[in-house]
Amino acid sequence: MNIKSLLLGSAAALIAASGARAADAIDVVAEPEPAEYVRVCDTYGTGYFYIPGTETCLRIGGYARFDISGGDGEYGGITTADRMDQSESDTYAHKARLSLRTWTGSETEFGTLSTYTETRFNYTNARADDDALLGIGNSTSLNFAWIQLGGFRVGKDESAFTTFTDYAGGVIADDLIAYGPFDTNRLSYTYDAGNGISAILSLETGEAAKSSEIDSYIPYVVAGAKYAGGWGAVSGVFGYDSNYEEYAGKVRADVNVNDQISLFVMGGYGTDENVAKSYYKPWNGAWAVWGGGSYKLNPKTTFNLQGAYEEGITDANLGVAANVNYELVKDFNVTPEVTYYDNAAADEADIGGMVRFQRNF
Repeated sequence: MNIKSLLLGSAAALIAASGARAADAIDVVAEPEPAEYVRVCDTYGTGYFYIPGTETCLRIGGYARFDISGGDGEYGGITTADRMDQSESDTYAHKARLSLRTWTGSETEFGTLSTYTETRFNYTNARADDDALLGIGNSTSLNFAWIQLGGFRVGKDESAFTTFTDYAGGVIADDLIAYGPFDTNRLSYTYDAGNGISAILSLETGEAAKSSEIDSYIPYVVAGAKYAGGWGAVSGVFGYDSNYEEYAGKVRADVNVNDQISLFVMGGYGTDENVAKSYYKPWNGAWAVWGGGSYKLNPKTTFNLQGAYEEGITDANLGVAANVNYELVKDFNVTPEVTYYDNAAADEADIGGMVRFQRNF
């Protein structure tokens, strides 16, 4: 065999081997599959993303919470039975909760189409109240499930009588003196003039399967107006209870004294010709007043105080609550609170204390 034949044979063998390796490479390298990545949606604030394949923005959040309390009153401890001799005994009241929330938003030719839902999962021990056990073990509640298009809202919500003028301060026990109803289905329209002036009209059904639910085709009615600015706000609501044909109203003023201090005062008045307490007048007597404020001690700590007073049917009642809301780390708050309730008719005063741990997400 000459040199020329040897070189030609070697070259042919190398070409064949290279071709085989190339063919093997083509066989094992797969085409990448198309991937659709989640897009951030910043139209409605932080935390939203586009649902893949749609133009609807979704946000998922909620909180995990644990409350423990002792002492007397609605926000104190509980009464139970001693396991040894069945005598009456006092112990802590405690509740754990997981709240899951969703928000959606998309733009339409009629304005923003949005939804909000909140489902709460609770685990709590029993509370003795006139020998009736309330809220024991596991429970689940649908607290919000509404749809809104522009200013129209329909679905499960809290009463506009309560929410339009806002709640009664930054304390946990803001309802030592009740100031309005909560759970209801409603159909409402909110008008926002864009200059701080807004108004609302709401048709409501009351709490389902309870005595406060409407008993005919005539709904409860709420109407309200508000003016808000950088200094604070002035608002008022009017409610009509169609079951008992009773009326109630509230007015409220909020003042932002400075970046640290905010104050509020709210007064309520209602008729009681046919029933002592109506849907929109849950307080005792014809009138009641609430007031308080918040003082931001530093970026992580806020002191909240609320006092409330109701005329009462025979005697007046007074409630006071104070807490310190401390953000231990971002999105994790610890809030110790003290409550005082003076029930003049029963000639007794209840003092209770609680601590709330809450992690928002």
